[in-house]
Amino acid sequence: MSNFKVLALIGGLLLLAVSSCAPIYRCGDRIPDKLPKGKRLQAVVIERDELCTNLEISESENADLTSRLNESSRQNQALQREYDELKGKYDKLIDENMSQAQQFNTALQQKSAELNEKERLLAEREKSLREMQQIIARQDSITRRLNEIVRNALLGFNSDELTVEIRNGKVYVSMSDKLLFRSGSADVEQKGKQAIRVLGDVLTKNPDIDVLVEGHTDNVPIRTSRFRDNWDLSVVRATSIVRILTDEHGISPTRVTASGKGEFMPRASNDTADGRALNRRTEIILSPKLDELMKILTSN
Repeated sequence: MSNFKVLALIGGLLLLAVSSCAPIYRCGDRIPDKLPKGKRLQAVVIERDELCTNLEISESENADLTSRLNESSRQNQALQREYDELKGKYDKLIDENMSQAQQFNTALQQKSAELNEKERLLAEREKSLREMQQIIARQDSITRRLNEIVRNALLGFNSDELTVEIRNGKVYVSMSDKLLFRSGSADVEQKGKQAIRVLGDVLTKNPDIDVLVEGHTDNVPIRTSRFRDNWDLSVVRATSIVRILTDEHGISPTRVTASGKGEFMPRASNDTADGRALNRRTEIILSPKLDELMKILTSN
């Protein structure tokens, strides 16, 4: 029974008691024994006691509910504080994550830019490498063709007088001492001038060929009024051939270099006459110009 109904019944009983001029007995009051025990009074008393019992139960339940409500309120407040704390931490984490995400994106963009730059540089280097390979292949082709031309032009000379071969991407024309010079002399002999003239004609028709003239001797010492030693002799012999090429055959001096190696780059042992004969030589080294290749190398 609800509290409202209990209170209504008790109020009705009180009104009934007042209207009948009977004494008022509240919950817990004992009815005197001297009062007449009529059925009506007994019924009222029984109903009052039931109502009082119900009221006590209702008040106890209400107190329990109030206690529970207060506990729930305290728990709710604690949960609210915990929620606020967790939300604060969550918001802080969100801010930190946003900051970290921005930093990560910035770093990622930077790395991406660096990667793109490296890829660009790699592409440029690969392009330069392909260009150099093409130039080297073209120069190798020119060298082989030049070797063929020079070899054919000098067919009239014996193998012990001169040889033609390709080494290190260059054409080496090796002329023996017996073809070019008398012993201890730097003046070119007539047959040697013929060989140089043939070679000069080839160089005139191929202006993109650089020329290096290297003089070589054996290790037999020489000391004259003109030459201090073999090194001196090798340099003057190389210069004599350079002057024939430039003065008599019109080869540009910018294309020609004279160099003397003396006895220090022998082709054979100086312990035998044949070995010393091989070492007494003049090498005319022909090489295609490297201008294109040098431009690529310097640009990188």
